[in-house]
Amino acid sequence: MLEVRDLDLYYGDAQALDRVSLTVDPGAIVAIVGANGAGKTSLIRAVAGMERPRHGSIRFKGRDIAGQPSHVVCDLGIGQVAEGRQVFPNLSVLENLEVGAMLPRARDRQDESLAEVMALFPRLAERRDQAAGTLSGGEQQMLAIGRCLMGKPELIMFDEPSLGLAPTVVQEVFRVIRRLNRQGLTVVLVEQNVALSLKLAARAYVLENGRVAISGTGADLLADDRVRRAYLGM
Repeated sequence: MLEVRDLDLYYGDAQALDRVSLTVDPGAIVAIVGANGAGKTSLIRAVAGMERPRHGSIRFKGRDIAGQPSHVVCDLGIGQVAEGRQVFPNLSVLENLEVGAMLPRARDRQDESLAEVMALFPRLAERRDQAAGTLSGGEQQMLAIGRCLMGKPELIMFDEPSLGLAPTVVQEVFRVIRRLNRQGLTVVLVEQNVALSLKLAARAYVLENGRVAISGTGADLLADDRVRRAYLGM
């Protein structure tokens, strides 16, 4: 579904990604792990159309989308749940969700999508008229996921979904990700919680200094001594 090949990305003269390649099969969960500054978010932003790579290709369902505007990428079926949630704090829960359905691909199914999101996150239904900025961190993460789902994506990229959340809320977020995947959504998971990510992922990539250092199945990387020493403290 998604194929990245030899991707180079720069911020001015500083190189953030160096010949990064990866493949995401339909229906899979693919984890991208690594330390802060490894290039994980830069990769997500390049796929989402928020950054223009200097070299390489990004193909979604066979179409090269490298350098396409983000609204075009979204309307092709790639959704993003950004790091830090980034909800609209002064808008209500319902208004935030309605913003997510503004894509042409999603407008005709807004009512159906809203019912599905409210069923997935009953707390959002209870707080539909509440300002998003007054929600807890976990509720805002649910809202960010729900807003993304309103755009009817076929592939969702999660950027650090556990960041700043209590452990019990993290477990709930990961349960939602598993559930969405079982329902047919393809998932790219960028996450510093390496153990949880690798347990969930069919395939995983370790980024170090903007390069793919290790790749393999999630189980293989969990058992890899290099990964265990560097990221799991074992």
